Amino acid sequence: MMLHPVLDHLKALKLDGMHEALQEQQNKKEIRELSFEERLGLLIEHEISLRESKRVKRRLQNARLRTPACFEDINFKGTRKLDKSAVLSLENCQWIRDSRNILVTGATGTGKTFLAESFAHKACLKGFNVLSVRLTRFLEELVQAKADGSYLKRLHAISKTDLLLVDDFGISPFTDQNRRDFLEILDDRYKKKSTIITSQLDVKHWHAAIGDATLADAILDRVVHNSYRFDLKGDTMRKEELSK
Repeated sequence: MMLHPVLDHLKALKLDGMHEALQEQQNKKEIRELSFEERLGLLIEHEISLRESKRVKRRLQNARLRTPACFEDINFKGTRKLDKSAVLSLENCQWIRDSRNILVTGATGTGKTFLAESFAHKACLKGFNVLSVRLTRFLEELVQAKADGSYLKRLHAISKTDLLLVDDFGISPFTDQNRRDFLEILDDRYKKKSTIITSQLDVKHWHAAIGDATLADAILDRVVHNSYRFDLKGDTMRKEELSK
């Protein structure tokens, strides 16, 4: 059978990895020394690799991460007071399988978002679906979703997300609707999915930032007691970046 019809069939079947690998095999003399089974195995391996690469790319796009963060680039310099062993113990993402949370606090510029998105990036690589949001804008979108009738659909989609990253908690006052919407989100995720929250405020100030004692108790009960916590110290990382 001639090569071109085979390539056409692979393309029609959407076996792009095998299509690409077969073309590459034709240009390698050593491939011809392999058995049919060995060559077929290489084609299948390439197909699997390409499909996984596409899935990872799609998960990263859907995550909407704001920084090019990854585990390998986390800064563990001593002034940050970032426990390297604690961070690396979370690299396998078992905490997501266990429906645990991560809370990252620290002053402006200490790298909270980068650390949080490093965890999120690793989650995407490990096969989890992720969504990163800035809390103020996220809560505004939920208000709009109620107005246009898409609120329940949005809640359902968020409840199915393996990891929700909530950035900049506490920088704006909560309205009563904001508090109730946020509680609704966290209640759906409690003991089922994982959440990362970053904030300039120390966790002990979160209760006051929420503004309603009853709802604050309910919100914090769903995220604080089942979480890993990182409180970043030191000067702003942005100064360090500008000095490079």
